[in-house]
Amino acid sequence: MLTIHTADELRVSWDADPLKDGAVAVEGDRVAGTGPLDVLLERFPGARVRSWPGALGPALVHEGPLPEAPSPRERLHAVLKSGATAVLQQYADTPDLRAAASRNEVAVLPRATKPEITDTGRADLAVFDVDGACIATVCAGRLVHRRR
Repeated sequence: MLTIHTADELRVSWDADPLKDGAVAVEGDRVAGTGPLDVLLERFPGARVRSWPGALGPALVHEGPLPEAPSPRERLHAVLKSGATAVLQQYADTPDLRAAASRNEVAVLPRATKPEITDTGRADLAVFDVDGACIATVCAGRLVHRRR
């Protein structure tokens, strides 16, 4: 199902200028389009809309050791709760962590990259409030974290 994620502002990269009332259309695990909400609603009639307060942008890359937790799944969930959908290979250093990352579609990268939202790119998104706390994380098109 096609979903449009919208927020007070959209940033296709975290250093890009914000687009007020911007949105990202997601189909499956891919970005189907970005732009003003009204344009995407016209382009994708009938899409489900998820509205978020704050800033919507690309999910982050977790660049340090994974948080301590009782299991690999919980360690990765802590990363997802922070707004990241990728970890560095050097920190996914056990077979259990790599398997958990694969099951949860968390990307394991050889080096840090600058995250950005691109048309047809993987739908990895995060929403942050004005204080920088993560409100929601979308990993490969799936909503995997939502702050209540």
